[in-house]
Amino acid sequence: MARGDKSAYTDKQKRQAEHIEESYEDKGVSEEEAERRAWATVNKTSGGGKKSGAGRK
Repeated sequence: MARGDKSAYTDKQKRQAEHIEESYEDKGVSEEEAERRAWATVNKTSGGGKKSGAGRK
């Protein structure tokens, strides 16, 4: 997956990132920084993109 490619994320993760990004922008964070922080938060809480297969938690 190329850097910045969000195709491996679920619709729910994309919605979460959008909501988090808007919150940061409301607090005065730049658009670029807000997006970076939002995806970092989604990755931290969900472990990244779509997961499948035996043994996954």
